[in-house]
Amino acid sequence: MGIDDLARSPRPLTGRTALVTGASRRGGIGYAIARRLAAYGADLFLHHFQPHDRDQEWGADDLGAVLADVRSHLVDGARLADLHADLAEPGAPERVIDAAVAEFGHLDVLVCNHALTGQDGPLGALTETELDRHWAVDARSCILLAQAFADRHDGRPGGSVVFMTSGQRLGPLPGEVAYGAAKAALEGITVTLADQLSDQGIRLNTVNPGPVDTGYLTEEMWETVAPMFPFGRYGEPDDPARLITWLVTDEARWITGQVIDSEGGFGRWRPRGR
Repeated sequence: MGIDDLARSPRPLTGRTALVTGASRRGGIGYAIARRLAAYGADLFLHHFQPHDRDQEWGADDLGAVLADVRSHLVDGARLADLHADLAEPGAPERVIDAAVAEFGHLDVLVCNHALTGQDGPLGALTETELDRHWAVDARSCILLAQAFADRHDGRPGGSVVFMTSGQRLGPLPGEVAYGAAKAALEGITVTLADQLSDQGIRLNTVNPGPVDTGYLTEEMWETVAPMFPFGRYGEPDDPARLITWLVTDEARWITGQVIDSEGGFGRWRPRGR
């Protein structure tokens, strides 16, 4: 094996097409993933659902600006397309996959970044509607996306799926029982799905991005949790994006069925007096 075989290609995803869900805000992880995939040479199909963003305290971003910025990172003649969809609706995951395949002819990478924020609560304050909605958005849609991806995959090398979890096995998620339960389902099914997809040469891994400031962190919140971060800062969207982008390249071709934590040494303990 010579030096050329060992050196990294600057565009390791050239000729491959990646679908990223939940990429609608410049402050979000999906946007950070999309920019890195673009810089790695991939064609991109971005899913977004802005009604969810509008319900949050940070509000919706300028979608045109989001897409324009990601497009500015494309290289080697790569293209970008996008689609609005509520992935909780019946048939929506399949429609998104089909749209990506119709646009580019094939699909190599699926990153399920989307999630439902809010509409949750602690034990004792939950409703059937809240539990079902989180299951539909945070877990069911990801499994159906992976199923549709596998059904439409043409067998070419490089097939890769990434789920996103939330570190719920490492410590409590106070007030987020519905969200934590749905994300735990993805973590729990990772090995099973990875085993089945390996028959098609597709890898599947799950990433816990840890606490990442996507626009919700206040100074008061930071003062409370600062002692938990050994590097003296909160996570940034590009932190998990770097890991996820690497995972879908051939450098990670021997990694599948793993749940990987990207937390910067986050220590889950409550400061004294809290």
